[in-house]
Amino acid sequence: MPSQRRKEEIITFKVDERLAAAMAGIENRSAFIRDAILSALGNTCPVCRGTGILSVSQQGHWDEFSEHHHVEKCDECNELHLVCDHDPKASGNSHVS
Repeated sequence: MPSQRRKEEIITFKVDERLAAAMAGIENRSAFIRDAILSALGNTCPVCRGTGILSVSQQGHWDEFSEHHHVEKCDECNELHLVCDHDPKASGNSHVS
């Protein structure tokens, strides 16, 4: 059975002096950068994908979605979260542990 090799792609990018100096003591910078990127991708907005900007089409979808949803601050953790206006139990403290 032929062995399956993982295809890897090399991606390079430039950093400023300050970031280079901050990373100087990191033993495996490639692994550190991979982990940081994967972590950031897991914590980005699923709509704008972390850009902070919606396209015209995305804004239209958001406008429609927000007719029945709103952003609310959690009383427990003080973080903002989405609340469905059709779900009476969703309002108030809806902290997820």
